[in-house]
Amino acid sequence: MPESPTPSDSEIRWRVSGTSVCGSSHLRHNQPCQDACQWQVVNSRWLVAAVADGAGSATHAEIGARLAVETVVAHLAAQITANQFEIEADAVLQTSLTDAFQMARLNLEQEAEVRGIALRELATTLVAVVAHPELVAVAQIGDGAAVVKPQRLDPVALTIPQTGEYLNQTLFLSAPQALTQIQTVVWRGSPAQLALFTDGLQLLALKLPEATAHRPFFTPLFQFIAEETDPASATEQLISFLHSNRIRERADDDLTLVLATLE
Repeated sequence: MPESPTPSDSEIRWRVSGTSVCGSSHLRHNQPCQDACQWQVVNSRWLVAAVADGAGSATHAEIGARLAVETVVAHLAAQITANQFEIEADAVLQTSLTDAFQMARLNLEQEAEVRGIALRELATTLVAVVAHPELVAVAQIGDGAAVVKPQRLDPVALTIPQTGEYLNQTLFLSAPQALTQIQTVVWRGSPAQLALFTDGLQLLALKLPEATAHRPFFTPLFQFIAEETDPASATEQLISFLHSNRIRERADDDLTLVLATLE
């Protein structure tokens, strides 16, 4: 039997859809959505994506979350574009991600100074991935998680939500010593689909306390992103999903979900 043709570099590309929606509890209290997400496909083979959840107790959390995702995605995409992102060594990948988080923290500090506010008023979690047909590298501060579905295998959670004594306690990028507690993971394999989400979805998406990926949650979502090729339609359906009764009955926080498929 002849072998299946191998896709050329120009045929391999990431397709992505994602959104953040305001939680029902925020709507009741007239609060803005404090989640944010951002992504960029670089040279078709590379995907950089990030999600962030601004702290509900912070007065400018939505600004902190937006600034964090924009900073890490821009920093990592620029490294890839400049051919400075080396994939051979795990330590190099982890250092690149850590540098991006340091840049995000620095931008938060500068934003706080410009606004004349305490850094904690920009408090946010941050999850960022760099994905390639041969690997997924992840960094995370706080809760939420990243999940990869390898070719022909079940989804795997790459990171674990960082929580405190109580479920709604977590670590923020603005916290003292936060940069010393970054989770970094380099997963090597053949990714088919990828998901990033903030803590509003983690009770549905993960089996806790083990923090393993909940297959019934991800199977239809990964099938959806693999089959839906129209970006506008994908975003519209994703928003409807996050606003559905099935989700809202179990999650009243802001919700962010980014899905990606390699085709």
